[in-house]
This record gives sequence, C-alpha cells and structure tokens, in this order.
Amino acid sequence: VQVVESGGGLVQPGGSLRLSCAASGFTFSSYAMSWYRQAPGKERELVARTNRFGGSTYYTDPVKGRFTISRDNTKNTVYLQMNSLKFEDTAVYYCYVANYWGQGTQVTVAS
Repeated sequence: VQVVESGGGLVQPGGSLRLSCAASGFTFSSYAMSWYRQAPGKERELVARTNRFGGSTYYTDPVKGRFTISRDNTKNTVYLQMNSLKFEDTAVYYCYVANYWGQGTQVTVAS
C-alpha cells in the first residue's frame, strides 16, 4: 500500500491550496478517505472525511465552509481544496486510509 500526499506549500492568509493524495495497493473505492492535520505542539486531528463514493462528507467545525474534500475513484486520488486559509491552518496534512498514513505535506499560512 502506498499513500502519497502532494500540493502543500506556503500561502498568504486568504489564499487557497489544493492537496492531493494518491493511493495504490488496494481497492480504492472500497474505503473511506480522510485528511488529518497536525500543527506544531498539537495532536493530530481529523479535518475531513469522505465515504467510498464521495456522497457523504464530514468536516471539523473550524474548516466548514472553507475546505472541500472530494475523490476521483478512477484516479485513486482524494483531494482537499482549501480556501480562505488562515494562520491557524498551518500544519502538516496527512491522508489516511485503511489504517495507512501518508508521509504528510506541509501547509504554511503566513504573510
């Protein structure tokens, strides 16, 4: 199983980023997919989750209305569109599926 995130970077407050997570080694459409994040000195927290076909999603309250999780089962990829980014969104963002974690991608929001 491989889980590989990409798309992180440095962005100004109010900006946008789209994270991607490409997974392989299992039947992608059989599993819910999740994004977590971990800020310095804090515990890892669930940010968003989508069910197997993308028809049901969950968001933690701080990102509701700003982040959108989606998936493309034909590409074995899940996305996290992040808009109106805030300083407090700075963290390493991880993709999680079927008890596997990606290596994480750094998102830094700074002016």
